[in-house]
Amino acid sequence: MFRNTKAFSGFAVNDLEAAKNFYGETLGLEVEQGGQGLRLKIAGGNPTFVYSKPDHVPATYTILNFPVDDIDRAVDQLTAAGVKFEHYGNMTDARGIARGAATGGGPDIAWFKDPAGNILSVLEEG
Repeated sequence: MFRNTKAFSGFAVNDLEAAKNFYGETLGLEVEQGGQGLRLKIAGGNPTFVYSKPDHVPATYTILNFPVDDIDRAVDQLTAAGVKFEHYGNMTDARGIARGAATGGGPDIAWFKDPAGNILSVLEEG
């Protein structure tokens, strides 16, 4: 039934203008303003739809992951752009990076939030 559809994901924020600035200026994504929200153009796939929801409650899980070649460089660049990384006890180091051993052998990963409090991550591939 859906084999040939071009599905896309979406998530809510409480302030579209703050989201547009964050995703466009801070993260450097191409952002299109539409009548009902924003479209984030992410390489390799369909756009992600961001819409305003006045009673928005941030997701308590990661809504968007950004694979990177070098997590240390990505964290440094995002920190320089004003992004603050989450710290989860002994799981993350002083910079907010959870290394493979802390993630049960998974990728090195670091979490941060958008202006609406939604959780995003950068994770090192390979």
